[in-house]
Amino acid sequence: MQRPVPIPAMMDAMGRAARAAALSLATCNEAARNDALRSAAGALRQRQDDVLQANARDLQQAQEQGLSGALLDRLRLDAGRVDAMAEGLLAIAALPDPLGRLLAEWTRPNGLRIHRVAVPLGVIGIIYESRPNVTADAAGLCLKSGNAVILRGGSESLHSNLAIHRCLLRGLESSGISPAAVQVVTTTDREAVAYLLSSMGSFVDVVIPRGGKGLVQRVQQEARVPVIGHLEGICHVYLHESADPRIALAVVLNAKMRRTGVCGAAETLLVDRNAAARLLPEVLGALRDAGCEIRGDTDVREIFPAAVAATDEDWSTEYLDAIISVRVVDNIEMAMRHIRHYGSAHTESIVAKDTAAAERFLNEVDSAIVLHNASTQFADGGEFGMGAEIGIATGRLHARGPVGAEQLTSYKYIVRGSGQVRP
Repeated sequence: MQRPVPIPAMMDAMGRAARAAALSLATCNEAARNDALRSAAGALRQRQDDVLQANARDLQQAQEQGLSGALLDRLRLDAGRVDAMAEGLLAIAALPDPLGRLLAEWTRPNGLRIHRVAVPLGVIGIIYESRPNVTADAAGLCLKSGNAVILRGGSESLHSNLAIHRCLLRGLESSGISPAAVQVVTTTDREAVAYLLSSMGSFVDVVIPRGGKGLVQRVQQEARVPVIGHLEGICHVYLHESADPRIALAVVLNAKMRRTGVCGAAETLLVDRNAAARLLPEVLGALRDAGCEIRGDTDVREIFPAAVAATDEDWSTEYLDAIISVRVVDNIEMAMRHIRHYGSAHTESIVAKDTAAAERFLNEVDSAIVLHNASTQFADGGEFGMGAEIGIATGRLHARGPVGAEQLTSYKYIVRGSGQVRP
């Protein structure tokens, strides 16, 4: 019986292969990268049954392990979701080439001509949970932006991820791109994650976590390379006193209940005191009828007795489930203070007819994404026209908001002279 390869040796081999692939990808022409994406999309559609069978195996094991309904929803694939992955790859292929973009240019008094141009980051490690579609989205965005990628999905989605990876390899093979450009860690041993974070700095340029608070915290604490990510999505919808009842109802219901397990789902609803009695009965009634538990403060429970009492912990909880906390605020200042104190700088929305109030909210709320009269569930790279995204970055360095192909690039300076020397 062949002994398994030790984790350090396995991961180092992947790192070396990824580094070599990244060097060739950096100069690979756009046509080859786009052909690989289109071929991978075709393979996903041709092999849809294989992907769904692998996913069914993962789902069965997840159910036996007692995963929550929200996590099962993240894990579950159907024909529509597989087709959406394929469409995502085609949309990424259709995007403008993010590499070689001229970001700035100027000429110095001594005649030096300086250009700042977009280049790949290099090798990206992506660690994620549950959602198999991340395998396709992440690989597609990395390939488009000329980066090699090492993917480490959750153990609960291993069979799905491997089936999707086989489709991606078909695309790379058909375009003559090294298969090491997209690699999947095949072991579920947590030591592989620890090694990737702590001991692969010579191979991996940046790590992107996508998952729950525990995963992201671990990555941020243990990584010895830069991290792009967000800790959690505590998203708010704020109903200003000028809110249109029809828009308020539509936005809140969609923001909370379209998909409760995504990071852009609204977790807290704030409403102006002057509009609470006018807006809350219909909005909260619709949420309740859709199966959502309402947790409200004293003012909310007086208006909507079916709500249960909210605790201070509720305001800082990312439920990822059919639960929402609701609070009555005195005015826009109090709403923004609440968001600053309890929010995670992810996504916030104001519903208002008053354009001055809306502009103030958009300008003063310091979150990665702020919206006016629109659902927080638009916090998505595909909805932003990026084809797909790896996640929503809430930090302030390098990338912020949806992380698409353009956000997976850095830049370098190209300086052209005619014999200049420095005095």
